[in-house]
Amino acid sequence: MLGDYRITGRRAADIAAGVEAGVASGALPPGSLLPPMRELAGDLGVNPNTVAAAYRTLRERGVIETDGRRGSRVRSRPSSTPRDALRMVVPEGVRDLAEGNPDVSLLPSLDGPLAAAARRYAQAPTLYGAGPVAPELARLARADLDADGVPPGPVAVTSGALDGIERVLAAHLRAGDAVAVEDPGWGGALDLVPALGLRVLPVAVDDDGPRVDAVARALAAGARALIVTARAQNPTGAAVGAERARELRALLAQHPEVLLIEDDHGNGIVDLPLHPLGGVTRHWVLVRSTAKAYGPDLRLAVLTGDAVTLDRLRGRQRLGPGWVSRIIQYAVVELWTSGAVDRTAVARSYGQRRDALVEALRERGIAAHGRSGLNVWVPVVDETVVVSRLLAAGWAVSPGAVYRVEAGPGIRLTVSQLSVAEVPGLADAVTAAASVGAAGVRYD
Repeated sequence: MLGDYRITGRRAADIAAGVEAGVASGALPPGSLLPPMRELAGDLGVNPNTVAAAYRTLRERGVIETDGRRGSRVRSRPSSTPRDALRMVVPEGVRDLAEGNPDVSLLPSLDGPLAAAARRYAQAPTLYGAGPVAPELARLARADLDADGVPPGPVAVTSGALDGIERVLAAHLRAGDAVAVEDPGWGGALDLVPALGLRVLPVAVDDDGPRVDAVARALAAGARALIVTARAQNPTGAAVGAERARELRALLAQHPEVLLIEDDHGNGIVDLPLHPLGGVTRHWVLVRSTAKAYGPDLRLAVLTGDAVTLDRLRGRQRLGPGWVSRIIQYAVVELWTSGAVDRTAVARSYGQRRDALVEALRERGIAAHGRSGLNVWVPVVDETVVVSRLLAAGWAVSPGAVYRVEAGPGIRLTVSQLSVAEVPGLADAVTAAASVGAAGVRYD
């Protein structure tokens, strides 16, 4: 079962540490089946409850996963090995289309907004006991949400979208609960869920977002939560359209206890309308990060949702970081009110590059997907071969393994570093690398 590796320890913490050490050293490779709890307890001469506590700790840390009578196994990708570790080192002289960063030339300067925030802070320093959200930021965020048809709800601020999603999941779920996650989907979410001791139920997507039949299967399989990317889905560029939103809302209405998390990833960089799903289930949130439109280092996301969820989130936040810096919040207010980013121009810039690449690939017989946002997804037969061939041709792209669970292989190309003039050459290179072709309009 474990080969030559021996788990030792008499305390739960020591047993868990022994398993983690085996995983870290490679002695317990992904998929290794751990002994049944009673069997291991007998071998170690401890109470089965001690082993149960150790396994529970390992699940919560994202090291192992438990599947009922099939037992506990080392996860295929333990939380100590995030998907980012799959990214390659881009050699000098190679065009880097693998990173998901925005085009820095479209990001606003922070000199003025930070200076304005510092002056405001000097007039009224933020001290302990102050509210966690600057009132003006909450007002502006709520007005923007109202304009997009997002249901009413309080506003919270977290240190980025993933921080908010983590806090929301922790507010409602327990270790072992299942979460329906898009597949292919954002690697951060696919890593976060098991790192919290939760189970991933992959949900297939197409150009309109999560497929209704796939969501229905996940809910029937016991999913306690569903994470949906509203626009600019990473890596496929999918965006939830009006008809898909109607179908998903009707389905979710039949499962009112499911926690819904909407990540409006494309806010500020896409021109497609938002079709929110929130308000159908009892507990829901929508999160918007400033990263893609205003700069990743701002580390600020705005959330709204039902009152219970937001209260739990803010209560737990008070016991940790307390709040997101008011100086950063003031800077974001300045960015919003000064019109530092022309959202229409930004969406047009990304759209021209993305659409040109998708069209060029399709003209060459390559199925490509990129309805919105920064990325284009190309299903391929063998992503390792395609990535290697493109690297040799001078193009670095991201392997699909970073973003998928059960979905077929593919590659992700980020257009933020690409000019329209470069598109034909890139399309030729992708066509040559994927000589066996890429087929289908579904990603599963």
